[in-house]
Amino acid sequence: MSMSFSALPLSRRGLLAAGGAVAAGAVLSACGGKDDDTSAPAASAAAAGPWSFTDDQPKELKADKAPSKIVAFTGTAAALADLGLQDQIVGVFGETKKADGTAEAQAGSLDVNKVQIIGNAWGEFSVEKYAALTPDLLVTHQFDPGSWWYVPDESKDKILAVAPNNALITVGRVPLNKPIERYAELAKSLGADLTAPKVAEAKARFEKAAQDLTDAAKASGGIKVLFGSGAADIFYVSSAAVSSDLMYFKELGVDLILPEVKGQDYYESLSWENADKYQADIIFLDARTGTLQPKDLTAKPAWNALPAVKANQVFPWQAVPIYSWNGAAPLLESLTAAIKKSKKLA
Repeated sequence: MSMSFSALPLSRRGLLAAGGAVAAGAVLSACGGKDDDTSAPAASAAAAGPWSFTDDQPKELKADKAPSKIVAFTGTAAALADLGLQDQIVGVFGETKKADGTAEAQAGSLDVNKVQIIGNAWGEFSVEKYAALTPDLLVTHQFDPGSWWYVPDESKDKILAVAPNNALITVGRVPLNKPIERYAELAKSLGADLTAPKVAEAKARFEKAAQDLTDAAKASGGIKVLFGSGAADIFYVSSAAVSSDLMYFKELGVDLILPEVKGQDYYESLSWENADKYQADIIFLDARTGTLQPKDLTAKPAWNALPAVKANQVFPWQAVPIYSWNGAAPLLESLTAAIKKSKKLA
């Protein structure tokens, strides 16, 4: 990443500090009309005739026909690919490929070698590459009202002027199943067949996973679960009041640690000296590139002293979910498995 998580703590908020973000810098006038192979239309699944969709800005988006060239945040693109729209996604922004060329977790089932990567880290967004794709639609998450996830503030106006339509789907302060449903509605409007076997099977898997998690939580005897992210100087404890995945887990009966947050913050920041403020039986640790993992934290006595760490009850957490049935089912299943294999420590 171009910015360390010591400077950019837990980047699931839409109101993150932009001090270290790098603007794309290319002026729009310098790239209008440019074309390349990746901008070729791939609209075989697109619905014919007039298109309209009301996003979560809220704004009614309209076009003479369904958009056939979509550019999206990588996690958004992964959700749309799960719903059958891989061929309509021409570009992505956000962590997509690791240094070794393999796909980041949030890319999900998206074929990252078939899309133009116009930014591979927070603050990276090549306006020139984006405009060259001549996109019909830009789509990304909305964690906070009016925030465009991974669209740099410095170049936002130029970026939003390129495509005829730009869409936001709310993923903050609503339970996980709601943005999943909204992305499904968007995909359907774009020509996706939600009754296709692959999609129907994923939905059934998600629904079963939700019931299995409810049953496991009920049978656990009140195992307490904490979701957090590790940085050099701070341990971030995430809140179920605003994070969609945690909110949904809580609705399903998981006994979550509820940190003390200010206003609508997504997490409570604890110094490592105070990392034992909450005694959890299980810790799910942010597994995204750029965050500290268990092996990175072994030098911190405060981490090693946590009951869940001592008991080896620490598990990876995909902190920005893929909002599709296929993408989210594994999150529920991994939480269920962790609860079943762990024990109450106090």
